[in-house]
Amino acid sequence: MTAPLPESELVGPTVEPAGTDGRRASSATWRAFRRMPLGMVSLGILLVLILISILAPLLAPYPASYGTDVLSPPNPTNWFGTDALGRDVFAEVIWGTQQSVLVAVAASVIAILFGTLVAVVGAYVPKLDTVISVIVDLTLSLPVLPLMILVAALAGPSTSTLILVVAAFSWPEVTRLVRSQALTVVKLPYIDAARLMTRNHLWILGRHVVPAVTPVIVVSVVVTASRAVLSAAGLSFLGLGDPTTWSWGRILYEAQQSGAMVSAWWLTLFPSLAILALVLSATLLSIAYNDARNPRNHER
Repeated sequence: MTAPLPESELVGPTVEPAGTDGRRASSATWRAFRRMPLGMVSLGILLVLILISILAPLLAPYPASYGTDVLSPPNPTNWFGTDALGRDVFAEVIWGTQQSVLVAVAASVIAILFGTLVAVVGAYVPKLDTVISVIVDLTLSLPVLPLMILVAALAGPSTSTLILVVAAFSWPEVTRLVRSQALTVVKLPYIDAARLMTRNHLWILGRHVVPAVTPVIVVSVVVTASRAVLSAAGLSFLGLGDPTTWSWGRILYEAQQSGAMVSAWWLTLFPSLAILALVLSATLLSIAYNDARNPRNHER
């Protein structure tokens, strides 16, 4: 008589949920990231800037239309000095942080959503991928800054125009980054198995493809936000920003218009340091995150 099979063979091998590996990889990435001082410092700087933008009304009053002390250097009363109209530069930088972070976040969200959608759909549908790749390559080859200036000048200066212009010229870079990863993902065996199980392509994209390219999307968010800040500051410096709202670029623009950019060093130093802090911390954060994703760093 044949001996009964062991219970383990009757039940079969234990299969872990599909999301288990993803959660383990995320946990390992976070542990590796916490061991990187440069990444943690960059994350802290970004969080401080976001906190400043939220608490701007509590940190400084909205800059007045004019003041009595004109072009006063930094002092205990005015920490960052005053501008050509006697306004407090510290208050301008604080409220400029709110505007700059708003433009960066809003433009990045629009560019990431549209760029990721185009990249994932293009990778999943080969016939569309050829057309999308041509459009992306053509857009990336165009001179971005002159086109941004032209569009912003024609549309008129406003915060919404600034956000849409920056987003419109940022999504091709996102598409290129996400598409390279998505093209690899759609060729994996489990995507073929998902196609055999269901004809709901939106479910396949949302359940399998998008989660697989999420790490690239995270990097794209940080990189796009830093570029959005630079683009917005550049347009505002050229007088194409929202004239009713303070931003770091507007501070530089008004310093240049008043002719005090050279003589009053504090008018350019503090907004420039704010731009540098946000862009540099975002760039270093993306580098640290990429290093943390490396499986070799998970074993340390």
